[in-house]
Amino acid sequence: MKFEIRDITAAQTWAIRHKVMWPKEPLSYVKIPDDDKGRHLGLFVGEELTSVISLFMDPDKNVQFRKFATLQEQQGKGYGSILLKHVIKLAKEEGAKVLWCNARATATILYEREGLHQTDTSFIRKGILFVRMEKQL
Repeated sequence: MKFEIRDITAAQTWAIRHKVMWPKEPLSYVKIPDDDKGRHLGLFVGEELTSVISLFMDPDKNVQFRKFATLQEQQGKGYGSILLKHVIKLAKEEGAKVLWCNARATATILYEREGLHQTDTSFIRKGILFVRMEKQL
């Protein structure tokens, strides 16, 4: 299937964030206060927005990616990996020093395959364990 990665608006990410990550919470729960300061990317399969990710660079050139989600029916097909590889390449091109995220502990293998490693920082949110993962660029 043909796919394309494009810049999208924060608002375009909300439905997938909500459906995949926090379906029992109100839609407002998946909106990030700094969404307007981020760069949002979407992977489209045909014309269907399938996977989303939001990037935030701090003044020290560290890039955090947040709210990375792929529609459940499209998971396991490699789209998330394709989008993450694209983000790593993009972060390097933009001069980022570190790429990091707070990953659900159940998803760390995806990030480890792309060279991110777990740090000692972790927390629990709504009963879900998250660990900070990062990659030096």
